[in-house]
Amino acid sequence: MTTPATTGWGLIGASTIAAEHMIGAIRAQPGHDLVSVLSSSAERGREYAARHRIEGVHTSLDALLADPRVQVVYISTTNELHRDQTLAAARAGKHVLCEKPLALTVADALAMMRACREAGVVMATNHHLRNAATHERIRALVREGAIGRPLFVRVFHAVYLPPHLQGWRIDRPAAGGGVTLDITVHDVDTLRFLLDAEPVQAVGLSQTASLAKGGLEDGVMSVLRFDNGVLAQLHDAFTVKFAGTGLEVHGEQGSIIARNVMTQAPVGEVFLRDAAGERAVPIEHRNLYAHAVARFVDAIAGRGHPSATAADGVRSLNAALAVVAACREGRAVDIVDPT
Repeated sequence: MTTPATTGWGLIGASTIAAEHMIGAIRAQPGHDLVSVLSSSAERGREYAARHRIEGVHTSLDALLADPRVQVVYISTTNELHRDQTLAAARAGKHVLCEKPLALTVADALAMMRACREAGVVMATNHHLRNAATHERIRALVREGAIGRPLFVRVFHAVYLPPHLQGWRIDRPAAGGGVTLDITVHDVDTLRFLLDAEPVQAVGLSQTASLAKGGLEDGVMSVLRFDNGVLAQLHDAFTVKFAGTGLEVHGEQGSIIARNVMTQAPVGEVFLRDAAGERAVPIEHRNLYAHAVARFVDAIAGRGHPSATAADGVRSLNAALAVVAACREGRAVDIVDPT
């Protein structure tokens, strides 16, 4: 039960990611708690609310947004629903933390960002990876010049999508499924964060191997050119069980090798290789989602900015859609900053 001093959150979507990661992250913030959840199924909503100790249950977005106890919403529905739900939340004066990709088109994502700005509410994108202690340390190493001028990046983000998460991600094109909008979009945001640079061109080849249907892809290899000259090679998949994830940044004077870092868990190792040899970089791991929510909560209170803003979400979507176009059209696609 919330108190008047509590900032109330509404979950738009009784989702797995909310259950596994976000509910705990929200409740880890002093003075914040969950007051309501929206589900298209009343039965599922009631069961979900009971399991997670959430008082309010709604099957209507309007009803959830009309609840005066709700000041903030977390949107984790299927991708095609994000735009209208964000626009409605902005009209209702609610702060918005939205899952990636923000929408299915850049125009829709821009409309979401502008609506929240005009309504005077904070909007953020739930790009969790940039909140990892490993990635923050890699970014610091690049900025400090530990490897000299960066030249190349390799990202290994080919995993196996577990059965309980497959569903719309592999068989509903209209919902924004496919590995590129699910995983490549995260890689783009992570690289923008690590390199302090923007992607300007994309090429790629996609694959439908064993999971995806309806014209969706379950594997993709792409290359992005960044405006600082870095070339980044990305391998993303839903179909690879034993590869492990990782990221490498190679510069003129050294290399950063990171293993098991493209993940939701606070794990992974980072190594620095240069003329002096290879050495482990100390990492103090932390909960990625709790850190992201803390930054968002600070932004609501007027203290700084979210770790991934709405504009970050627009830019990552823009580049991911460029990869989709490059794979479909068999050509290099230029990426122009839409913001």
